[in-house]
Amino acid sequence: METVKVGLVGFGTIGTGVAKLLINDADRITEAVGRRVELTRVCDLDTTRDRDIALPEGVLTDDLSQITDDPEITTVIQLIGGTEPARTIMLQLLESGKDVITANKALLAYHGPELFNRARELGRTIAFEAAVAGGIPIISTLSGPLQANRCQSMQAILNGTSNFILSQMEEKGVSYDAAVAEAQRLGYAEADPTMDVDGSDAAQKLAILAHLAFGAEVDWTDIPRVGIDAVHVDDLRYANELGYSIKLMAIADLTDEGLELHVSPTFVTQRSPMSKVRNAFNAVRVIGHAVGRTFFHGLGAGQMPTASAVVGDLIDTLLGRTAITFNALKLWSPERKGPPLRDPKQIKSKYYFRFMVDNRPGVLAEIAGVFAKHGISIASLIQHEADADHEPVPLVIMTHAAPEGSVQDSADKLDELECVRAKLIRMRVHD
Repeated sequence: METVKVGLVGFGTIGTGVAKLLINDADRITEAVGRRVELTRVCDLDTTRDRDIALPEGVLTDDLSQITDDPEITTVIQLIGGTEPARTIMLQLLESGKDVITANKALLAYHGPELFNRARELGRTIAFEAAVAGGIPIISTLSGPLQANRCQSMQAILNGTSNFILSQMEEKGVSYDAAVAEAQRLGYAEADPTMDVDGSDAAQKLAILAHLAFGAEVDWTDIPRVGIDAVHVDDLRYANELGYSIKLMAIADLTDEGLELHVSPTFVTQRSPMSKVRNAFNAVRVIGHAVGRTFFHGLGAGQMPTASAVVGDLIDTLLGRTAITFNALKLWSPERKGPPLRDPKQIKSKYYFRFMVDNRPGVLAEIAGVFAKHGISIASLIQHEADADHEPVPLVIMTHAAPEGSVQDSADKLDELECVRAKLIRMRVHD
């Protein structure tokens, strides 16, 4: 039987999972491809660490040229994180005649146009299923079965770390800091979890999905984003009282005025399947004009779920399916024209506000007056009985839909009121 030789660059957590699948499930992968798939070279700077897998003698190296200079290796899995040296290595692999598979969403979010245009010039392909939502096959679905649809809307939980933190706070009543520490202990969060908790990771993934689903070419840094670090356990209790859960949502909605994109902690109705997505799981809800509502749910991170997506890309590449899709879709190409982005200030949403206010008559009238001045209508409010007569009390207000610009302006004025004793908290509400 013919053998196809494969290289692997990056032998960390995900790379180890990929190697396990290629070695331990070799017969099944051979059956799927119709050729024997051989992991010929694995390149990593660390060649001594125990990774709980035995590679054949001579496979592991710290010399990238053993992959780039080997003409028999035609496909390479590149699992280097960050943007550099990942970008340089990706270009070297393409220029040495290799088709490339990656799980690096930051690399695509920053350098997608350059890398994809170079791959087209060289007649090579790039596959990237594992870059978004881990084991959920959302990239191939948007590139394949849902191509018959005009995508109208997409709502997603794209960061498992943030979802785990919010789940811990909601289910166990622990503080944000305690939930972050638990996520770090279990390996869901890095020592510095900033990219996960401030919405950057989700924004990078949303930029990729928006390009696939809508043809939009957007710099991920232009996507409005709010992190979960300001969410307090009290907000989760109020959400539950009002019939909601809080999720870090990445949302794309196509309107007559353009494409709306944003990432923020959001009140999600408990009637929605999205509210049931717990811990490190991800979910993506896509609405197409023909198919209607679809919902995808699965582990968004972790060694084996992500390795599953990587090896799936490898099989598609070796079978030639990736080349067909890659050439047809013209991703990150000047030929692909998407809708304009809508001004974020014009995006309408319902909102949740939580204040700490003076416990005296007239406070509600002051706050309502600011909302009225900015054209924002109050839908409901909660003010529980105070523990003491003169202590500040929490006040929760739910609004009707209003433009983000008006909401931001009102929030700025509300924070200036003497009766408001701490910086207010506000979140979008998605029914």
